[in-house]
Amino acid sequence: MRDADSHSFEEFVAARRPALLRTAFLLTGQAADAEDLVQTTLIKVVPRWGRIKDNPEAYVRKVLAREATTRWRTRRWRETVVAHLPEREATGPDLTSGVAVRDALLRLAPRQRAVIVLRYYDDLAERETAATLGVSIGTVKSQTSDALARLRASIPDLDAPDGSSVAGLRG
Repeated sequence: MRDADSHSFEEFVAARRPALLRTAFLLTGQAADAEDLVQTTLIKVVPRWGRIKDNPEAYVRKVLAREATTRWRTRRWRETVVAHLPEREATGPDLTSGVAVRDALLRLAPRQRAVIVLRYYDDLAERETAATLGVSIGTVKSQTSDALARLRASIPDLDAPDGSSVAGLRG
């Protein structure tokens, strides 16, 4: 990588890393997995940086979303289900609605989770979400509708009395 490209890559990472980590966390549900996902994404992007450096955001998001789906598929076969987890004492501030949203997101299929994260947390338009995931706009619309229905069924109490959504998930 040339010095100029190296410098622009470092600037991009410095500016966008927090947003990438936030998206990765919402896709994986674990801080350590999010760090790994972002690192893997950036490693995969480096060889193509010279071609994408003028507008890297969409390409980096695409790699991030696809890598998250690949990891989920691979991990699904390695994880062991336990019958019972011991109760933990609650500590710190009450974060139940945030935890409920995160847990509900993690119960969605990977594609549905990616659509919700990209549309509502990263604020991408349907067209941008479709391009990022490599699917049609119709697929984004149907996945969004199905995912929002599942989220509303899982956490109906997140809708505020005034009709706004506490979680920010309105479809």
